[in-house]
Amino acid sequence: MRLTDAIGRLKVAREARIGYERDKFRLWIDADHDGCDTRKEVLLAEAVKKPRQGKSCKLTGGSWRSYYDDKTVTDARKLDIDHVVPLAEAWDSGASKWTPERREQYANDLGAERSLVAVSLGPNRTKGDKDPAEWMPPAKDATCTYATDWIAAKLRWKLTADRAEVKALRTVAAGCTDATVTFTPAP
Repeated sequence: MRLTDAIGRLKVAREARIGYERDKFRLWIDADHDGCDTRKEVLLAEAVKKPRQGKSCKLTGGSWRSYYDDKTVTDARKLDIDHVVPLAEAWDSGASKWTPERREQYANDLGAERSLVAVSLGPNRTKGDKDPAEWMPPAKDATCTYATDWIAAKLRWKLTADRAEVKALRTVAAGCTDATVTFTPAP
C-alpha cells in the first residue's frame, strides 16, 4: 500500500513510559538452534560481502552497508542491530501489555525483513529510543526507507503511534511519492 495510506492505518494513541525496563525484552536468542543468535542472523542476512562463519557462529570478514548514514562497515563489531521501532518505543506503544514471550518475539523478529537492521554505531546511539518526530537518519536518501520500515514494524506488531510521530511521518511521506509499505502481521 502507498506510504500515506499506511500512515492512515496507524492507530493514534497517547504514549506513556511507565514500568519500562530493557530487560523485559529478551534479546539475541537462537530461535532455530543453529548456533547463530538473532544478532548474527541479521549480520549474515544483511552482509554485502558474506562473512566467514566459524565455530559457535563466530563471524570474520564481510562487509555491510549501514543505510542510516550510507557507510560501508567491514567490522561487525562496529555495527549495532537496531530495532527500527526501539524497544522503549514499542513498550510505550503497546508492548507493555504483552506477555514476556511476545516481547521476546518482538525483540528477535526475524520474520520481517526490516524490523531489525545492521547499522553503524553512531547513528543508532544518537537515535536511542526516539521516534520519527525526534530523529531521522542522517543520510537524506534514507528517510523514505526508514519511514517505510517504521510504519511496517508498527503495523506488523499492532503498535500505536502518537500525534507527533504521525505528523512527522506525514511530512516525510510527502517527499516519498513512490514509497510503499508491505507487512505481514506478527504471529
